[in-house]
Amino acid sequence: MENSTEAQKPQNTKKNKKKGATLDTFYGAKIQNTEQIEDNIKENAPKPSKGNGNSPQTYEEFESEMTKKMEAFWEEKLEIMQKKFTHLQNRYDETEKENQALKARIRQLEDNDRVKEQELIKQSQNTKKLEENIKYLTDKVIDLENRGRRDNLRIIGLPEKPEINTKLDMVIQDIIKENCPEILEQGGNTATERAHRTPSTLNPQKTTPRNVIAKFQSYQTKEKILQEARKRQFRYKGMPIRVTQDLASSTLNDRKAWNMIFRKARELGLQPRISYPAKLTIYFQGKVWAFNKIEDFQLFAKKRPELCGKFDTENQRARNT
Repeated sequence: MENSTEAQKPQNTKKNKKKGATLDTFYGAKIQNTEQIEDNIKENAPKPSKGNGNSPQTYEEFESEMTKKMEAFWEEKLEIMQKKFTHLQNRYDETEKENQALKARIRQLEDNDRVKEQELIKQSQNTKKLEENIKYLTDKVIDLENRGRRDNLRIIGLPEKPEINTKLDMVIQDIIKENCPEILEQGGNTATERAHRTPSTLNPQKTTPRNVIAKFQSYQTKEKILQEARKRQFRYKGMPIRVTQDLASSTLNDRKAWNMIFRKARELGLQPRISYPAKLTIYFQGKVWAFNKIEDFQLFAKKRPELCGKFDTENQRARNT
């Protein structure tokens, strides 16, 4: 009776236990639940026969053998997991080293960027100084060029003829006799050191005659001729010409920028004048006003009701075009 009850225990245990669900191991490997393994062990265990007194010992041996197999199975799985864990640890260490190297590289780049930014600031400061020096030197050269032309007069509108070009000195003396003979009567030195056309070569596509530059031996005589030219229209054999101070090309361009405002100011009776190097002066409300820049004059005109809207150079240029 004892043997029969012991042989029935594994069968009752199997009925009372449920099969276990599968477990997901590391990296997705699947193994059976321990309860299911135990059920398989008991199911595959040799069933003891009645009257066999060695059957309990045979079951224990079988259970011991299966336990060893389970231990070997788990040891194998544990070894695999340890290898994978070691591999991941190595990958983590490598990633950490790369991360540290990247951080060091970023710090180095940031330091280089700061250095370059400082160098850029220094270069900007040096560039600003160089621009200031260039402007100063340019203004200095223009001033020296203008001072070197103090004894010169520029004659505009003199016809481009061979008989005139070959005898410019005599033509200039004829202009003085025709327009300001009092200078000759006072015994002024009207002699010229040289006279020439500018530019040196004639452009056949240009219809207007080239200007004539005359350098006088006496600065006082040149100033007297210039003062007379400002008072009235000069002529050469009845043809109108214009006599002005000879200046550097950049200064002449600065003066030309005042032309539209100058003509309008003359129409309004403001007595405009262009003084050296390119300064506009007007007589307004009993005072003399001087302006170095066109923007300064336009701001001045906008604040005066008598002048507001009469010196809009942009609209005037639009009408002319």
